[in-house]
Amino acid sequence: MTLHKTITASLFAQKDTLLQFKNLLKQHDTELRQKFNPQRSVGKLLKEKSAFIDTILSCCWQHFLGDYAPRLSLCAVGGYGRQELFPYSDIDIIVLLDSNNTAVYQEPLANFFTFLWDIGLKPGQSVRTIAQCVSEALDDQTIMTSLMESRLIYGNAELFQRLKQATGPDKIWSSNDFFAAKMEEQRHRYARFHDTAYNLEPNIKEGPGGLRDRQVIAWVFKRHYNVSTLKELIKYGFLPQSEYAELVAALEVLWRIRYALHLLTHRAEDRLIFDYQRELAHQFGFKVENSQHNQDVEQFMQFYFQTVQGLERLNEMLLQLFDERFVHGNNGVTTPVNEDFVAINGYLEATNENVFEEQPLMLLGIFLILQLNPNLKGIRATTLRLIRKNLYLIDEDYRANKAANHLFMEVLRQPRRITHELKRMNRYGVLTAYIEGFANIVARMQYDLFHIYTVDEHTLFVVANLRRFCLVKHNDELPFCNDVFLQIPKPEILYLAALFHDIAKGKNGDHSVIGEEIAHNFCVQHDVSPRDTKLITWLVRNHLIMSMTAQRKDISDPDVIHEFAQKVGSIGYLNHLYLLTVADIRATNPELWNSWKDALLMDLYSSTHSALRRGLQSPATLAERLRENKQEAKEHLIKQGIAEIIIDQSWQYIPDDYFLRYSSDEIVWHTVAIASTSEADLPLVIVRPQTQRGSAEVFVYTKDEDGIFSISTACLDQLGLTILDARIMTTMNNYVLNSFQVLEQSGDPITELFREVRICNSLRSSLLHGTVKEYKNIHRQTRLRQAQHFPIPTEINFHEDTLSNHTIMELITTDHAGLLSKVGRAFVQQHIHLHSAKITTIGSRVEDMFYITDQQLQPITDTDKQQQIRATILKMLDVSE
Repeated sequence: MTLHKTITASLFAQKDTLLQFKNLLKQHDTELRQKFNPQRSVGKLLKEKSAFIDTILSCCWQHFLGDYAPRLSLCAVGGYGRQELFPYSDIDIIVLLDSNNTAVYQEPLANFFTFLWDIGLKPGQSVRTIAQCVSEALDDQTIMTSLMESRLIYGNAELFQRLKQATGPDKIWSSNDFFAAKMEEQRHRYARFHDTAYNLEPNIKEGPGGLRDRQVIAWVFKRHYNVSTLKELIKYGFLPQSEYAELVAALEVLWRIRYALHLLTHRAEDRLIFDYQRELAHQFGFKVENSQHNQDVEQFMQFYFQTVQGLERLNEMLLQLFDERFVHGNNGVTTPVNEDFVAINGYLEATNENVFEEQPLMLLGIFLILQLNPNLKGIRATTLRLIRKNLYLIDEDYRANKAANHLFMEVLRQPRRITHELKRMNRYGVLTAYIEGFANIVARMQYDLFHIYTVDEHTLFVVANLRRFCLVKHNDELPFCNDVFLQIPKPEILYLAALFHDIAKGKNGDHSVIGEEIAHNFCVQHDVSPRDTKLITWLVRNHLIMSMTAQRKDISDPDVIHEFAQKVGSIGYLNHLYLLTVADIRATNPELWNSWKDALLMDLYSSTHSALRRGLQSPATLAERLRENKQEAKEHLIKQGIAEIIIDQSWQYIPDDYFLRYSSDEIVWHTVAIASTSEADLPLVIVRPQTQRGSAEVFVYTKDEDGIFSISTACLDQLGLTILDARIMTTMNNYVLNSFQVLEQSGDPITELFREVRICNSLRSSLLHGTVKEYKNIHRQTRLRQAQHFPIPTEINFHEDTLSNHTIMELITTDHAGLLSKVGRAFVQQHIHLHSAKITTIGSRVEDMFYITDQQLQPITDTDKQQQIRATILKMLDVSE
């Protein structure tokens, strides 16, 4: 659609001017939408929209400013200034004034801006003099960046040129200072995305490797050389033609995806979230007939991540060369490293462009050199090109070369920079070429709601977490892990287990079993001792058992600890498994780790450590544990001034199971509260805000009645609390001692007194009246948007628990408000006695374990009764069988 200014000007002569302009904008957007093809470049569409908006603004400017229109400058800035207008991009403009006497322009400018808003353009607008522009740019490099991209739409060209001169690098923000500011800005931006481009819902504009990276290159380059296009990168020797073509191709891909995202969402959306991935996959030709396991989305996202990986690498190379050229002016210091490499301004450079062809082992050796020379910043761009050019040399024979094997193991055995070099090796393609099977996990998505990174990125985060455990500077994060790490004689065993623990993700079968075989082959090839190979492969095979035991079993039960200790076998294996488990959980999603998981795993470690030290042939007996707990608790209570007769009366009807499942400090806290509470004061509800496990404990003591568990869990849910664990106990005289471990939904502990009081008062009121008040002001965190893309079929399974003479009911479903309360109501209907519950929520996937019996405290073994329970719960959850 070609739009002449005379046409737009004529619209002001019509009565329905606003409607005419709105229709014109709508018609043009429709035409651009029809022209869009995901398989073709959108560069022309971006410029076409910019030119169209130029015409609209020019016409409106002349109409409302009249005689003032030529005196002032109407300028486009930002993406509009670059002529990169996507369907819903911001239209940012600046009006440049010719003097400080602005009063005369106020009314026509107000009418101009009001009209633009009325027709739906909603511009980002500012009005400044040149002096004001300079002043604000001096204070804020982002304003300087915006002014660099300014473009005259209409008006005073001479005034606009004066602005350009006043904000040039010879006046303010020299190219060196500007470059430093942009690097600092990029570091902060990367940190917001955990320094990785490989999030499962990436931001294609702001994330590492996204469009902003390309813009940073352009801003820095143009500031220094005062050029208009990035093609000048070839002229100034920064890129060969082939890499410039790669840069342009990557940019085109991201442009096309962003354009499609805007059209799909009808807004300026830059997040590639699950809601849009499948539709975009189909638009971009990744449609798999009868797709299983999200193959279409996976192929599309791998296409995206590979594009980003290339842009990220080019960004790294160019910024390094800019630093060398701008800051050091090609006069940097050259320092010999060895006969094959020198350091230029701190970056490793090959002395011979044939070094890798003549010495292929240097494709691994170069990373060892970086580790041995901590003053080196990285690899120089020209040498990076040589690495990529010679990756083909890492073939089957190379992987079987014992010298290469030795080099790789030496990288893992170094005391420093292991994570840095593994990440470099992955970024440059070396890790994929060298480790058999690693290519399978590069850019591979994990379709669940608790892994937020691709498999390869998650794997390297696990290694990074393990490295943090051995560094004193990170001792304040998880000091217990640092203490345990000191007992690891060969840290490379942990790093290898981390590299292989998920290497079989995406393959058919159990990834732990398949990964064990891949790890075994690697260890044999690399001459790892049989003893160490056995440990590494055991860790890969069993890397999930500690988290599963801690989160799904009652670790206060000595039999559970004994069973787990038998699987682990030794304190050495326990140390390795504990550290790998913590590192793995923390690498899935930073939001998943909390004080509860920390304390839970630490408790399991400590109990298992004691069992192994005592010896598996002489496990602690229940009688021994019962006697120790009661005696320790009684001694503390007597020290607090409570008479022994009062203690005995309080404990008179409490079953032995209580003293086995609670620690002595918990028993003391409960006893003090119960002893000081009269019958008239029931129900007793108290909160201990900080327990040994980092969570808060909500304790309920009252006369046993139907629905107490259901009401309690519903109330705690309404209060915005996450229930982590529930222990249900009934005394021999029909009182309940129910204990709930809770955190705020943010994962934080309860820290304020008024919050404790509210929890106590609300739960007590709910129990007294048998109803739960809805608290509409409580923000309940949900992941319903993401959860709908990961449907979790509801499963209810029954297992025999021979250790405790209970039946374990396992519930797998999607988390939602009131879930535990519904399960509790179903138990009441079916006359089921609940003894305890292990609550495990990963993302929005619930994996809860309920330890139940019938009213005679016998396991529920009858299949018909189990089916009745299953049907009742499914009905409560509104799920069909």
